[in-house]
Amino acid sequence: MNAPLIDPFARPISYLRVSVTDRCDFRCVYCMSEHMTFLPKKELLSLEELDRLSTAFIGLGVEKLRITGGEPLVRRGIMTYFNGMARHLETGALRELTLTTNGSQLRRFAADLAACGVRRVNVSLDTLDDRKFAEITRWGRLAQVLDGIDAAQEAGLRVKINTVALKGFNEDELFTLVDWCAARGMDLTFIEVMPMGDLGNENRLDQYWPLKDLRARLAERFSLTELAERTGGPARYVRINETGQKIGFITPLTHNFCESCNRVRLTCTGELYMCLGQEDMADLRAPLRASTDDAPLIAAIRAAIARKPRGHDFDYSRQTVTGQMPRHMSHTGG
Repeated sequence: MNAPLIDPFARPISYLRVSVTDRCDFRCVYCMSEHMTFLPKKELLSLEELDRLSTAFIGLGVEKLRITGGEPLVRRGIMTYFNGMARHLETGALRELTLTTNGSQLRRFAADLAACGVRRVNVSLDTLDDRKFAEITRWGRLAQVLDGIDAAQEAGLRVKINTVALKGFNEDELFTLVDWCAARGMDLTFIEVMPMGDLGNENRLDQYWPLKDLRARLAERFSLTELAERTGGPARYVRINETGQKIGFITPLTHNFCESCNRVRLTCTGELYMCLGQEDMADLRAPLRASTDDAPLIAAIRAAIARKPRGHDFDYSRQTVTGQMPRHMSHTGG
């Protein structure tokens, strides 16, 4: 019953990303449409159901939970869930509880997150320019996000910035972002834009900035040391010798990271996606709601992991987008 989860390619599944809502207070252009139709409340897992599902995964060997959305901190009562997960940190069953956020609500929640055992957060931030920030997020308020980052650091949380590399948009801010993060003691990870959502292939190709090119530009100014460490996610890291900071690269297109994939993604409706870049998913809401006995739920989880594919099919190499996913990034939680 409690044997660890191992997929068909002998990869232990120790990392669960949990989307707690599809809603967000921004509308980032690579994540969702400007006029989104959000899910009715009755389709969402309750906070109690999210707790029960997460606890089942922890019992099966998941050691890291990353809470995502949408924007996780706009979910009403979300600290009830975080406080519930804190009990697994206290027993040692859970090694890390963390979240990815747009930063807009961190001033409200940073101290509470730190109090329940969150030690670091990832903040999605693609530009330090007010005008461009409003453009990329559609509804965004840069000053509010920067204040949220201040609050997180004041609460003792370690902050890592996640930046989607967008050709023609933030290329000119590469060194500005690196220098800003270095001055604040923050690491920085760049992410290649992925072909997800309904924006159309041409937009994705126009936005695509291969990280090998970005890295080459960094190497023109800095000396880079390759790092062997992994943080449980897909990033590969270098250290900038001049600043000491880590720079991560998430490259699902130029070099996929599938061979060591240890994670699955749970949506706010109870769908389990075994791969971000594949449509196959398992409905865990049905067995969750059908019985108070966890045995059927655990059987459904094991059956899903047995279908985890070797990898995804994202590819821009022929100047067309293949492997595109019609669902929005916000649906799966990134």
